[in-house]
Amino acid sequence: MHRAIRAIAQSTAILGGLVLTALIVLTCVSIIGRTISTLAHAPFLEATAQGFATWLQQSGVGSVNGDFELLEAGVAFAIFAFLPICQLHGAHATVDVFTNFLPQRVNRYLIAFWECVLAAVIVLITWRLFAGLQSKYAYGETTFLLQFPVWWAYAASFAAASVASVVAVYCAMMRVYTALTGRGSTHAIGGSAQ
Repeated sequence: MHRAIRAIAQSTAILGGLVLTALIVLTCVSIIGRTISTLAHAPFLEATAQGFATWLQQSGVGSVNGDFELLEAGVAFAIFAFLPICQLHGAHATVDVFTNFLPQRVNRYLIAFWECVLAAVIVLITWRLFAGLQSKYAYGETTFLLQFPVWWAYAASFAAASVASVVAVYCAMMRVYTALTGRGSTHAIGGSAQ
């Protein structure tokens, strides 16, 4: 079971990384295009090299149409895609200044409690994301510039959030097992098979 959970968490994170890399390239291309377009319309270039400026203006170089719409949808997916691996490896930000002084047994119970709370929150977010997906699909809402259906972004995010929910519930169960039996580690679950 642990290997399967780890595999889907890693696969989702890799997919999120690929999407994020594509978004970085898209943003760079858009910024470069916008800069070239601004340069082509600069009074200095039009005065000194009018032919080149006209050629640049007519080439259609500019920012990528709808780049922010793609960025918005892609980043939402990437956030949910990284959540499972973060959950599995216990990489969320924690403040344990006061709990470091508590006995290990108490810490195991605290970790199990907060793991269950976080799993419940992730499942709640996934459920509400599904409700949003149904709403966007029913109304046929599209983005302003590219006119692609908004539900596509919700569907991608929901798929990643569903994986995050499965991983979160698994991690919560493992933390409860560790707290009740005293076996296992208070550290990340994602390392080796338990």
